[in-house]
Formats: sequence, structure tokens, C-alpha cells
Amino acid sequence: MIHKVSSSLRAVAWLVAALGAVCLRCSVAAVGQAGAAAVAAPAKPDPADRAAPKLSLEEAIRLAEKNEPAFAAATAQMQLSQLDHQEAVAGLLPSVVFHNQYLFTQANGTTNRIGQVVNQAAPRFIANNAIHEYASQAVVNETLGLRRFSAVSLASAEEAQAAAQAEIERRGLIAAVATLYYGVTAADTKVEVTGQAVDDARRFVQITQEREQARQAAHADVIKATLTEQQRSRDLEDARLAALKAHLELGALLFADPRTPFATEVSAPPMLPDRATVDEDAGRNNPDLKSALAALQASQAQVVSARAEYLPDLGLNVTYGIDAPQFAIYGPDNAKNLGYSAMATLDIPVWNWLSTQHKVKQSEIRRDLAKLDVSSEQRRLIANLTEFYAEAATARDAMASLDASVSAARESLRLTESSYMGGEGTVLEVVDAQNTLLDTEKADADGVVRYELALSNLQTLTGRF
Repeated sequence: MIHKVSSSLRAVAWLVAALGAVCLRCSVAAVGQAGAAAVAAPAKPDPADRAAPKLSLEEAIRLAEKNEPAFAAATAQMQLSQLDHQEAVAGLLPSVVFHNQYLFTQANGTTNRIGQVVNQAAPRFIANNAIHEYASQAVVNETLGLRRFSAVSLASAEEAQAAAQAEIERRGLIAAVATLYYGVTAADTKVEVTGQAVDDARRFVQITQEREQARQAAHADVIKATLTEQQRSRDLEDARLAALKAHLELGALLFADPRTPFATEVSAPPMLPDRATVDEDAGRNNPDLKSALAALQASQAQVVSARAEYLPDLGLNVTYGIDAPQFAIYGPDNAKNLGYSAMATLDIPVWNWLSTQHKVKQSEIRRDLAKLDVSSEQRRLIANLTEFYAEAATARDAMASLDASVSAARESLRLTESSYMGGEGTVLEVVDAQNTLLDTEKADADGVVRYELALSNLQTLTGRF
């Protein structure tokens, strides 16, 4: 009797275990199908994305140049320096003023004959010529001196420096736009490859379920494949979030509304120019070196301007018109009021408590610092050229290796899945091959961006975009 009861209990326990296993398999299969459905929906392309207009890198640069404040400020400063140069040149030319004045002075009761044939009432103020005095004259003034010529040289050097600074800002903006642009391209590519990885993982879940139903694989394979699919789904959401951030960051630089939809153009990366061409272009078109040279020229002009204060200035004045008690060409007894006068003035500096000497010393100190800056820029240019060119060459060579790695990883996944379906491989090998393919494709996308950015940094030195 006891033996029969124990046998019955074992049968019931076996039945309960079998039912539990069946329920567990059904629940895992349901989770896998639900996960596949959840991933399948986001994997579909968004119609808004398909409608997004294509934006080339050149168009993005033009939009950024219109909207970026730092570049606008540098451009405005360049325009201001151009106007300063024009004003300095105008300072070398004579000025013309048409002077008109009426002066009344109280009489002192006597008469005089100043400038007139007949007697006139004398003014009380000795500085004035008559109690009624009219002046209507064209006055031409000109000042000649070394300081004015050195001011033109200084303004010209400052204009060149401002133009170089504007070019530095422009190339820096181009580099920034290129970084964001290729970042958007890489982010979109990662969304695409991650979506493909989700499809591969979902397909592999179906394979493991079919093999389990055919009693060719363990249920643990279905669980592992389902967990991998769920991880791929989370990776896809992260990739989409990263792509959204990249689009917004570039959109904030280009559009009034950062949410404006756009898509980047994917094209073959340009070829890397030879080193001799790069060196020649950098030596001729590098704005940092031009700015340093312009600063040196400005400092040298400041030295000349400071030393010019040791020298006198020659002032010339020509006046034509009337300055008489009557507002008329002819006065009493047909005395002619209309005439001209000329004057030359030479002011010779004698002593100003060493102020000029101190200014000269200050300008010489600034000139020596400018020379040091030029030398530093030349050394930095050589170092940056070598570094950026090596980076671009390395990234270019890595692109071919990454493409080969992607092909090998894709083939490895195909062979591993075939081995698994043939019963010779394990689920871990398939999952590892999937991970390798996804990592390799992401690295390939990053490799393209790395080369594009390295080439963009190199182009900021050469001016060839």
C-alpha cells in the first residue's frame, strides 16, 4: 500500500514538473514574441525622416556663417578695421571747411582804421577787430608729419590682422560644423546598423524556437537569444536618442528652430593630398601665421609712430573769403573785403618729461613679443601639420581595415549560424558573432568620421576645403 502511494506521489510530482516546464517555455516564447513585436515597430523608418531634406556640408557651412555670433563679431571687426584704415588714409589729405561767423562787440567810444579805409568804431575787446565783424571763409588745413604716415601703416596692419582673425573664426566654424555634421552621419549610421542587429537577433530567436520545438536545442538557447534581442532593442533606443541629440546640436547652429528636420549626405571621403602640397598651402594660407605676421607689422608701426613724436609736424592753412565789418565783397570806398591768407606752422617738440621715450620703450617691448609670437606660430604650424597629416593618414589606412573587418564579421556570423543550425555550434558562439558584427560596424562608422575630422583639421591649416 505504501509502495503504491509513493508511486502515485512520484507520478504527480513528475506531472507538475512537466506542466511547469511547459508553462515556462510558453512564457519565454511569449516574451520573445512580444519583444520581437516591440522591436519591429520602432525599426520601421519614420515617414518624417524620409521627407527630411538632404543637407550638404557646404550648405550647412553657409547657414552656420549666417547664424554664428563669434564669426559675425569677427567679420564686423574686420569691417571696422577697414573703415579705420580708410580714415587713416583720409588723415593724410587736406580738410576743407566753409566757416561762417558773425561777431558783435560793444564799442569803446573811439575809432580806428584797422583793415579799412575809413574810420570805424573801435571795439572794447582788443582781441576783436570791429564792433560788427562778419566771417565767411573757405578754410583748407593740412598737417604733414611722420605720425600720420605711421598711423596709415598701423591701420593697414590692424586691418590685415582683423582679416586673419576673421579667417581663423571662419575656419574654426567650418571645423565645428564638420564635426557636428559627420557626428550626425555617424549617429544615423549607428541607428541603421543597430536596427539591422535587432532584426538579426529577432530572426535568431525564431531559429532557436524552431530548433527547440524540433527538440534539436535546449530551452536555454531560446532564453539567451531572447535576452540578446531585448538588449539590442535597448541599444536601438539609445542609438536613436544619440542621433536626436546630434541633430539638435547641429540644428541649433544652423536653423531658427533646432527641431527642423534634415538629413546629411553620405558621400565617399575625399582623397588625402600629398604632403608637399599640404606644406605649400599651409605656408601660404595659414591664418594663424598671417595674424601673427600682421601683429608684428602693427607693433613695428607703433614703434615708428612713437618715435615720430620726437619730430615736428608742419601745419599748412589757406583761407579764402571775407572777414570784415560788412557782410559784402566791397566795403566803404570800394575797399575789397574778399581775399585770402596762408599760414605755415612748425611745432618742434622740446620736452615732455620723457613721455615720448617711455612710449617708444613700450612699443619696442610689444614688438619683441610679436616677434616671439611669430616664431611660436611657425613652430606650432610645423607641429600641427605633422600631427594632423599623420592622423589623417592613419585614419585613411584604418578605413580599409575596418571595411575588411565588417565583411569578415558578417561572414563569421553567417558561418556561426549555419554551424548552430547544423548542430555543431552553440548559442553563445552565435551571440558573440552578433556582438562582434555590431561592434565592428559601429567602429567602421566611427572610422569614417575620424578620417573626415582629421582631414577637416588639416584643411583648416591649408585653406583648401
